[in-house]
Amino acid sequence: MKRLLSLIVLFALLPGVVALAQEPAGTPSAQGDFVPVNQLPAQTEQLPAAPLLMGAYAFVWVALLVYVWSLWKRMGKLERELAELRRRVQNP
Repeated sequence: MKRLLSLIVLFALLPGVVALAQEPAGTPSAQGDFVPVNQLPAQTEQLPAAPLLMGAYAFVWVALLVYVWSLWKRMGKLERELAELRRRVQNP
């Protein structure tokens, strides 16, 4: 169960990590590179929010489904135990 949860977390966070690791094209790669302002490409400041948002939603949905599945399994076990207890009480 822990291994499954670890894999789910890894796959949910992977798009966000990849998006953060990418460097915008056309930017100097090191601080020593000098590029005059008039030669820089026109850029708007944007955060890569879509991959992070999708990763967060995926993580929440997967966590919710795992939790509901866990409750479903525990409720089934509890119902079986109650049925066994009723049988024992009625037939001593």
